[in-house]
Amino acid sequence: MTLTQDPAVWSPAEISQWQERVHALARERDAVILAHNYQSPIIQDVAHHVGDSLALSRIAATSDASTIVFAGVHFMAETAKILSPDKRVLIPDQAAGCSLADTINAEQLRAWKAEHPGAVVVSYVNTTAEVKAETDVCCTSSNAVDVVRSIPADREILFLPDQFLGAHVRRQTGRENIHVWLGECHVHADISPTDLVDAVRDNPEADLYVHPECGCTTSALWLAESGELPAERTHVLSTGGMLDAARRESSRQVLVATEVGMLHQLRLANPNTEFRAVNPEAACPFMKLNTPAKLEACLGEPALTREFEVDVPPEIAARARLAVEKMVAIGNPGGGE
Repeated sequence: MTLTQDPAVWSPAEISQWQERVHALARERDAVILAHNYQSPIIQDVAHHVGDSLALSRIAATSDASTIVFAGVHFMAETAKILSPDKRVLIPDQAAGCSLADTINAEQLRAWKAEHPGAVVVSYVNTTAEVKAETDVCCTSSNAVDVVRSIPADREILFLPDQFLGAHVRRQTGRENIHVWLGECHVHADISPTDLVDAVRDNPEADLYVHPECGCTTSALWLAESGELPAERTHVLSTGGMLDAARRESSRQVLVATEVGMLHQLRLANPNTEFRAVNPEAACPFMKLNTPAKLEACLGEPALTREFEVDVPPEIAARARLAVEKMVAIGNPGGGE
């Protein structure tokens, strides 16, 4: 059977055939396939593990497999390489970048640090290896508040790169000495306050899950504070936190403000609840570059698949690893995004 090019029109038999071939190749290559929550459902369903970037990188580090195939974006594959320096790490498409990670590079961070000597640099895991190497401690969206609270109150903090997560941390900690880099994920930023307010007013009985990278987070909190959406039904959560909440969810409907790929895992976690996107157009084009054909191609003969390999210079990896390990030492990092 020859598969058509568009997986959207594959029959169940064609999907099954492709999955079997991918899993056979993975066994031959001693590879584990990791897929981020924002990948297309067909990629999520063939992966050995699905989750957020940091959780998947930690799985990669403890896996017996010698090869890691990371269906995500480039900084995620880099993080896997940082934590698994002796393993081969592949990404199905090297062009799968990240608009948030791209908002700051190492040179810009060094210049910012020079303007604030003595400040503690806190970087979200959604950053490049080079930026992590210039960082004092990393954080995730679920533990950013704890990381900042672990820093002495009299120390200045440079928080990067996400301005919306930074604003959330500032609200939660009450810290005024946090300087926030004005970066954003273009997908989350485009989930606007108008989208959120309209969705809540059209679905008044629904609960709400909002990712802290969203441009609508402040509006969600305003709705809760004003009583328009009860506070107990308003949840600002990382992707891992959303999954945990979904497993316990008893509401008939939940509005979800994050990248739409997340809906697949939420629906699998709780088929009794209807999960709906606040903005159905919130799809990351970089995540979707990892197609079934590219995933299969990167599992080809190792000598012929160098174009898929992700590497991090050892000196950069060593410094970046310190920032990640400091984060882990503070406490359970929970969800990566």
